Amino acid sequence: MLQKQMLTNMANTVRFLSADMIQRANSGHPGVAMGLADIVSVLSLHLNHNPKNPKWLNRDRLVFSGGHASSMIYSLLHLWGYDLSLDDLKEFRQFGSKTPGHPEYRDVPGIEVTTGPLGQGVANAVGFAMSAKYAEKLLNSETAEIINHKVYCLCGDGDLEEGISYEACSLAGHQSLDNLVLIYDSNKITIEGDTSLAWSENVKARFEAQGWKVFRIDGHDYSEIDQVLSEIKTEQNRPCLIIAETTIAKGADKMEGSHHSHGAPLGVDEIKRAKEKAGFDPEKDFFISDEVLNSFREAVAKGDESERAWKKLIMDAPLAEQNATLEILQNPDFSRIQWPSFEEGVGFATRDSNGQILNAISKAIPSFVGGSADLSPSNKTELKDMGTFPNGKNIYFGIREHAMGAISNAMSLYGLFIPFSATFFVFSDYMKPAVRLAALMSLKNYFVWTHDSIGVGEDGPTHQPIEQMSQFRALPNFYLFRPADASENVACWKKALELNAPSGFVLSRQKLKTLKSKVDVGDASRGGYMIKKREGATVTIMATGSEVMPSLQAACHLELAGIKANIVSVPCFDLFNEQESSYKEQVVDPSTKVLAVEAGSGIEWYRYADEVLGMNSFGASGDAGKLFEHFGFTIKGIKKAVFDMVGKEYQEIEIEDCKI
Repeated sequence: MLQKQMLTNMANTVRFLSADMIQRANSGHPGVAMGLADIVSVLSLHLNHNPKNPKWLNRDRLVFSGGHASSMIYSLLHLWGYDLSLDDLKEFRQFGSKTPGHPEYRDVPGIEVTTGPLGQGVANAVGFAMSAKYAEKLLNSETAEIINHKVYCLCGDGDLEEGISYEACSLAGHQSLDNLVLIYDSNKITIEGDTSLAWSENVKARFEAQGWKVFRIDGHDYSEIDQVLSEIKTEQNRPCLIIAETTIAKGADKMEGSHHSHGAPLGVDEIKRAKEKAGFDPEKDFFISDEVLNSFREAVAKGDESERAWKKLIMDAPLAEQNATLEILQNPDFSRIQWPSFEEGVGFATRDSNGQILNAISKAIPSFVGGSADLSPSNKTELKDMGTFPNGKNIYFGIREHAMGAISNAMSLYGLFIPFSATFFVFSDYMKPAVRLAALMSLKNYFVWTHDSIGVGEDGPTHQPIEQMSQFRALPNFYLFRPADASENVACWKKALELNAPSGFVLSRQKLKTLKSKVDVGDASRGGYMIKKREGATVTIMATGSEVMPSLQAACHLELAGIKANIVSVPCFDLFNEQESSYKEQVVDPSTKVLAVEAGSGIEWYRYADEVLGMNSFGASGDAGKLFEHFGFTIKGIKKAVFDMVGKEYQEIEIEDCKI
């Protein structure tokens, strides 16, 4: 370990860079940055990473779950030698800068994952650690460890109060993730004041009960910090929690220990007094001594050497098989997928066809892994004969939807895997924060949501999603697919794998007949297409999922009543929105009246539709067929909606054979 005076200078440099950034921006969170400065300065000596190559596969991952500590994060990245200049630090929180208010993946070199909503980073760290464990199984041998890095996560009181952290840490203990280190900044301060206002649990006992090894240290004692970081490197079979007792805004003058330092600049005079007390020149802002910079910048040479040694290891001839596996994981070939085919007219619930699709993808793509929140028999997500994680591909997340979403985000970011996760669509509510972050980060992450509507039936309104489709369609950079049948499901997956963005699949419990393969206008991969075109049509019916077939049948009845209707299937509303106007006008004839039919709230359909046959209330408990009849999602209900839309009196027409 470095001499105490050097570590003190390093820590104070981090403190005052952070304080100066926040003061210049007149916005930010100085308390946590100053309180953690001692810990991160010692951690700098232990991290194995390469600032010259932030994507080196075997680097230690460092997750800042408390993303509001961004001033400290950017200070460290600059000091370590990442592509972040002192001028970038001076642009902290300014529009268009490389130093936004919370750390953003892709925008800032060295940031492993976008964090900000508290607790997400804890679950992300668990996801990174799980990814590493599976990578070890695939790539390591008795003679060579291709993957042997650690995952470190810095978190605070707020992160551990969030329920997602409990879910994630419970799973981490169950999985015995001995490559995971959680450093808890226990300053006992939240925005409202002392944590005792709302929190009094025994954190040590909580984590020990979840299977963790727990250490307690003085977060400002360099020797204690160094000793515990050294000790945990040899820990086996358990993740480690370091409870670091710290003082918020450590090193400030009058604001040290005050909750008022959490989310506001300290003030020019307060910072000057703090610098003077620490032996820094109070008139110098953004000051870094040569000695301090050289100490931090040792990370460049050390990291470069570590990566070179690692590359030499994987290039050795005896590792040919491991190298081949690594190449396949990093470069998935989707053309190898043997897509299932489905017989026309035969009924498959789209959750069932999706199960076949998942298995086809997984057999062809070694990097494709995933699981369900205790619902794989219902979600149909079991990957057959592919083992249980971490020795195989099937991940049992348990009933932890919120953590599952964030864990799968990290697996997508790890660099080797393409994850999916699954639950009932109504429980996507528990996953929303993680799904939103997946969209922000443009991750290839796939969310499988079954039991898509009132078709859930007897379980009733608590289990019947109504507003969720509208919610996820409102999310930028996210693609929600609701296929009408098994074949359309295949087309949706083909498209989703091409996208550099996350996707959700909303799938039926009930069987849906496989439609005719004939398409009159357009292409399913463009989000919407015309299945049935009628010359002289005055009406267009747009529908998704289970509502496509009754719409087709209703159009036959309407034709006998003198109303010609085109039928448009829209498996992905988001993709259809992105198409050029000329294509959309081919599919949805602007000269026709448009009815949208979907068993959801459907407010977004008014972008195209004159009227929407959707859900205006919660569902009910009862047989699915009776519910569809009650709420109007039948041939008769659709016919009535069309008659009302065009201003004609309803005519009851019965035909034995409807040629669709």
